[in-house]
Amino acid sequence: QVQLLESGGGLVQDGGSLRLSCVVSGRTGDGYTLGWFRQGPGKEREFVAHINWRTTSTYYSDSVKGRFAISRDKAKNTVYLQMNSLKPEDTAIYYCTATPRSGLLYLTAELYDFWGQGTQVTVSS
Repeated sequence: QVQLLESGGGLVQDGGSLRLSCVVSGRTGDGYTLGWFRQGPGKEREFVAHINWRTTSTYYSDSVKGRFAISRDKAKNTVYLQMNSLKPEDTAIYYCTATPRSGLLYLTAELYDFWGQGTQVTVSS
């Protein structure tokens, strides 16, 4: 079993920055991919970014590419999502997620086995 605990959400103005953290515990390993999804008001859950835990290769949705950066600290068992140039449309609950798969693209929620409780990000205009 894998446990994921997000933190770092909050209220920020248009153009501001936030860094989300996700502490990973339990049975994980180098074969995992860690990701971030988000769900805005009245919207479906959508892919944001993911990172290969072993190689640190990353992939981003078009909507955040160039503004967000996903990274991991192996020593701290933590995944980060640095969010810059935030826009009101980035307002959502952000979820950390994990799958014991790696090496391909994992862009849909059903491919992930473990989820955190979510952290709210609100961007005011």
